[in-house]
Amino acid sequence: MGGITTRLHWTDQPYKWHVNDGEEVFAVLDGRVEMRYREAGVERSVILETGDVFYADAGTEHVAHPIGEARILVVEREGSV
Repeated sequence: MGGITTRLHWTDQPYKWHVNDGEEVFAVLDGRVEMRYREAGVERSVILETGDVFYADAGTEHVAHPIGEARILVVEREGSV
């Protein structure tokens, strides 16, 4: 999987709003996460439970807010912001 990074995170703090320059797969391995994202300038959100996956196309503005503690697997292009 050249050029791809896979990271496992434990977190209980929100991430920062960001836009990836490549695709991202965000999987909740344990816990719950509110994923906020913007489509056409409108903020939306979805609650992700254990086993749920959020897919962000390149250019999708988004931010993850754990609800308590969460373990998360993030797969994205190496060097992606």
